[in-house]
Amino acid sequence: MKKDIHPKNNRYVIFEDNSNGAQFLVLSTVNTKETAKWTDGKEYPLFRVEISSASHPFFTGTEKVLDTAGRVDRFKKRASLAGK
Repeated sequence: MKKDIHPKNNRYVIFEDNSNGAQFLVLSTVNTKETAKWTDGKEYPLFRVEISSASHPFFTGTEKVLDTAGRVDRFKKRASLAGK
């Protein structure tokens, strides 16, 4: 095996899903500024993510529509007018 091919800063990091609060402890080299305590009582670097397997529709089997600007309603209105 080749020597010195792995990153030096590989360590355990907590990844936290912002949408539902799920946490995962995995080995990573990601740079972080925050820390948090894990269930074992130790403190680890914390990295926040927008979507994880705990909140992604493909893995959860649920569909969540994020329509903050009313895009779906405008589309349905245009579609109904086009169908007349």
